Formats: sequence, C-alpha cells, structure tokens
Amino acid sequence: QVQLVESGGGLVQAGGSLRLSCAVSGGTFSRFHMAWFRQAPGKERAFVAAITWSGENTYYVDSVKGRFTISRDNAKNTVYLHLNSLKPEDTAIYYCAADYKFNSRSYYYTTPYDYWGQGTQVTVSS
Repeated sequence: QVQLVESGGGLVQAGGSLRLSCAVSGGTFSRFHMAWFRQAPGKERAFVAAITWSGENTYYVDSVKGRFTISRDNAKNTVYLHLNSLKPEDTAIYYCAADYKFNSRSYYYTTPYDYWGQGTQVTVSS
C-alpha cells in the first residue's frame, strides 16, 4: 500500500521561504515520477511542479519558475518542494502525487497520478 505524507507547510510572510517534504512508503519510490499540486480556496487543484524518477527532468508552472524548486532524495524516499519569494497568491493546500508512468503531454493534469497525499497548508501573509 502506497502512502504519501506531506509536511513543512505553515504561515509565512510574503517574501519568505518554506520547504515542503513528501515522504513515500510502499511501492518503489525510485521508480515513481513525482509531482506537487496546489488547491486554493474556491479553485481547482492545479499543477505546480514535477520531477521524473531519476531527477533528471523537472517541470514547473510558469507562475513559480525561478521561485520554487522540486527535488528528490531516492535514498530517503522523499520529494521536496522549496518555496522561495513567496507571494500571497501562493496560499493553498499543497499536495504531492506519484505515478509509475510519465507522459510529457499530461503530467500537469491530476488524472494521471494514482497516489496522493493528504496535503499541507501554506499560508502567505502580505
């Protein structure tokens, strides 16, 4: 049984930083393609960043490029999202997601991902 557990969220002032972690148990982490999504109040869950199983390829939504960094440690079965220069519009619940398959044309949709965490709240005050 695959489980994803996010941590690291919190309340931060605009311009601040956070590091989110997603620990994965069950399955074979080193074979998972991983992603982060976020859901703001009243909005649909939206893609933030993704990383392929080897860490060789990363992908970002335009609004976070240059501010957020996704990384992974296959020895620790953990994927990270480093959030820098945070803005109030980054406020959301952040979810990590995993799947063994990767499709360069659909990685930014929620439907390809079989496994999801419960989310961690990030609140950015102005």
